[in-house]
Amino acid sequence: MKIVFFGTPSFAAECLDYLLIQGVEIAAVVTQPDRPKGRSLHLTPSPVKSLILEKAPHIPILQPEKASQILETLTELKADLFVVVAYGQILSQKLLDIPLLGCINAHASLLPKYRGAAPIQRCLMAGDAETGMAIQKMVRQMDAGDVMACSKISIPIEMTFDELHAKLIELAKPLLLEVIHKYSQGMPAAEPQDPEKATYAAKIELEEGEVDWHKPAQEIHNLIRAFSTRPGAWCWIYTAQDKKRLKILRSNPASGRGSPGELLSPEGIIACGDEAIQLIEVQPEGKRAMKANDWLRGQKNISFVI
Repeated sequence: MKIVFFGTPSFAAECLDYLLIQGVEIAAVVTQPDRPKGRSLHLTPSPVKSLILEKAPHIPILQPEKASQILETLTELKADLFVVVAYGQILSQKLLDIPLLGCINAHASLLPKYRGAAPIQRCLMAGDAETGMAIQKMVRQMDAGDVMACSKISIPIEMTFDELHAKLIELAKPLLLEVIHKYSQGMPAAEPQDPEKATYAAKIELEEGEVDWHKPAQEIHNLIRAFSTRPGAWCWIYTAQDKKRLKILRSNPASGRGSPGELLSPEGIIACGDEAIQLIEVQPEGKRAMKANDWLRGQKNISFVI
């Protein structure tokens, strides 16, 4: 069976690497164009492109600004199936109609919950106890296709985005391969989603990462772990001279009460709207990530509120 793979970030690259190792025939790869990155703004290939250049340079790489620009090229490939993992664009109906067997997508939630761009962050922000991977038949409506396979995973209260992201990749790999193998035996069964149970995971905006100490401690803790390590939840810290941003990369719920934003102890316990949280790992502006205790020992007369 001939497959065209659509994907861009590391999540997609790891899934693609697994499929290649398992002997899946990839006719071509479609990924986002090289983008400027870092202070130098050098054009940098996506993780999916980098993987192909390193491990399978014989596979054609397509990098259109819009996938609709390569309809003719994709048609000429005569692929049986399109496999989409975090590609970064909504595919047109004309594109979805090209492969004989249709298109499938690996989505990092238990559909119909958290359709959309940021399902991992949103489930952490909500404090969900579980999430998972779903493989769906793609339709024109975002993440609304029939579900062909799913797998669940529990979310410990301390788990961060990076940790959950890694777990979901390992969940996605065999699940995706299982569905691809089912296609070689005929059209797999699928379960329609219940639209009344659908929720949406909007794209994460950087301003959402600012900590409001007046909010409940658990809500703040969930925000911190959802944004860790990138883009990072953050707060202002104030001294007599100026104010700077402090990224908070890891925290724990803690006991304690006080005015929101009050530093309750040298161990980094800060009062919130109800209880408190303890800072575990931070990244001061312009510096490396470090243990919060080490950072606090070097601070004098700082405040988390004006």
